[in-house]
Amino acid sequence: MIEIFKKSVLILVIFVLWQVVYELEIFTPYILPSPITTLKTMFDMGLSGELITHVTISFKRIFVGYAFAFVLAFIFGGVAALFPKASIYYEWILEFFRNVPPLSLIAILVLWFGINETPKIIIIILASFFPMFLSILKGLTSCDVKLIEVGKIFCFSKFEIFYKIILKNAIKDIFVGMRIGFGYAMRAIVGAEMIAASSGLGYLILDAEELSRADRIFVGIFTIGICGVLIDRIFLFLISKFSLLRSEK
Repeated sequence: MIEIFKKSVLILVIFVLWQVVYELEIFTPYILPSPITTLKTMFDMGLSGELITHVTISFKRIFVGYAFAFVLAFIFGGVAALFPKASIYYEWILEFFRNVPPLSLIAILVLWFGINETPKIIIIILASFFPMFLSILKGLTSCDVKLIEVGKIFCFSKFEIFYKIILKNAIKDIFVGMRIGFGYAMRAIVGAEMIAASSGLGYLILDAEELSRADRIFVGIFTIGICGVLIDRIFLFLISKFSLLRSEK
């Protein structure tokens, strides 16, 4: 309980200062609505189903792109770990896309595929692939050689060595990469929806700006932050659980 209070102090201070600034009329309500007004708007949008609809659409896009990104990251990470000499064939192209901001491709993707789900999914894949790929590669290549030698002594097949030793050793790094990758995916989808979408949290924020509804803008921001924190807690829980299991072994 004390820990929760400590973590909540700064949030409460920010809301109090926000209310004070509002009461002093330093900014007009048009620019800075009160926290009470914002929370009421959030409640009304949740009650009407509008906010839930935008959240559902955004997260559907995120999970589809994120799933594709994870599969690709695991495949490339596995190939890079098991066949390091093969990296010469794809190293430059991966480095090229790793240094290109995904949102910079939205214009050409919309030109090719139109304003539908495909450009957004591709943006999410590009944004979340590299953190997961690098973490998976680190996990698969950091396994203690002595453990692999023990597997060979027990006549494990190459698949058994990979599954029972290398992969289990890499689980924590894989979840760390997934955690970071999901954060990148959320940033990417909001940006993509603000540029080319008619629904989702990014569209909600942009539409609110065009309607001069600062309270709805804050609702979108709060929703993204809250959802991100909740999902991040899940990843932290999984990471701690697998770390505990590995230490017990």
